[in-house]
Amino acid sequence: MHATTTHLGQPTSERTPRNFRWRVVDIVVASVIGVASGVIFWAWGLAWSPLSAILAFTPGLEGLLAGGWLFAGVLGGLIIRKPGAALYTEVIAAVVSMLIGTQWGFSTLIWGIVEGLGAEIVLALFLYANWRLGVALLAGAGAGVAVGLLDTTFTSYAALDFGYKAVYFVSAVVSGTVLAGLLSWLTVRGLARTGALGRFASGREGSPAPSNALS
Repeated sequence: MHATTTHLGQPTSERTPRNFRWRVVDIVVASVIGVASGVIFWAWGLAWSPLSAILAFTPGLEGLLAGGWLFAGVLGGLIIRKPGAALYTEVIAAVVSMLIGTQWGFSTLIWGIVEGLGAEIVLALFLYANWRLGVALLAGAGAGVAVGLLDTTFTSYAALDFGYKAVYFVSAVVSGTVLAGLLSWLTVRGLARTGALGRFASGREGSPAPSNALS
């Protein structure tokens, strides 16, 4: 933040107003994130059965795999930093994986909408103004809460005992926090350092500051 002075010589803060209007580049990049994530979602779906079998030693622990379908919304939200970005990228990813072909069919879209909202609501609570690690973790956890509630209420998990569902729900939230929250935040930081996000505030904030002999 830079300081300017008024005609009375008193310092005043110079703030750049936030612009929440989507640009063409926002739509294009969010769409690319969604499509690429959708392919990963589809591949993650193929790995679901063998990976869940490995985790079968503790009933419900397969919820740790849920984060593999939650990162698109958090990643898109952290990069675009506009209202609706988390929901948009998660839904695009869900649609792409559904069109490629998943065992869950049309329900993939419904899950994508709710999961995207889980992350979107958290970002909205911080007024789309705080993009620190803690908020990214909370956004991932929000998506985890969404999928945990959906899976334990509207799938075959609903008929299982409370202990199983509790382990699954907690595991899903942990998975969302780590796989969707932490890894997405680290990804954005890494991309910013390469200069790939130079047209976004997320890229300018995470890139190394240029040296200035006069500063």
